[in-house]
Amino acid sequence: MTIILKNKATLLFDDFIFKCSIGKSGLARSKFEGDKKTPIGKFTLGNLLYRKDRNPKPTTKLKCIPIKKNMGWCDDIKSKKYYNKLINIRKNVRYEKLYRRDYKYDFLVPINYNTKNTRIGAGSAIFIHLTKKYNPTTGCIGLQKKDFLILLKLINKNTKIKIT
Repeated sequence: MTIILKNKATLLFDDFIFKCSIGKSGLARSKFEGDKKTPIGKFTLGNLLYRKDRNPKPTTKLKCIPIKKNMGWCDDIKSKKYYNKLINIRKNVRYEKLYRRDYKYDFLVPINYNTKNTRIGAGSAIFIHLTKKYNPTTGCIGLQKKDFLILLKLINKNTKIKIT
């Protein structure tokens, strides 16, 4: 099964319709780091990362990884080795902090955009994560917590997402 971004504010999966938010600058076939665009294409999904200090492990068929204080997602265009990968935080590498004070990354599923044959500078850290007011993201897809938890029950490691 495939999750479909029907328009800039709707995710479809099976018979479910979820309101969502996308990148502040819209959709793009060609992305670059920091452009605030959500990538167009069909992608696989990664494992669920979640804050177990704030939430119980959700019901899902995805592998669940608790987020620790030292976890980040490398967005450093100078780092060939770590770019667009989950990392243990290092002082000499730029990263997106996953253990945040706000709620947005209490649950997140990486969208496997630019993860195989990674192109440095073509965009990183594209996730499905939480939102409360559907404010535009920096390139991710935002869902309200209740919808995110429903989606988690429906998807598995073979689910793809199609963004058009």
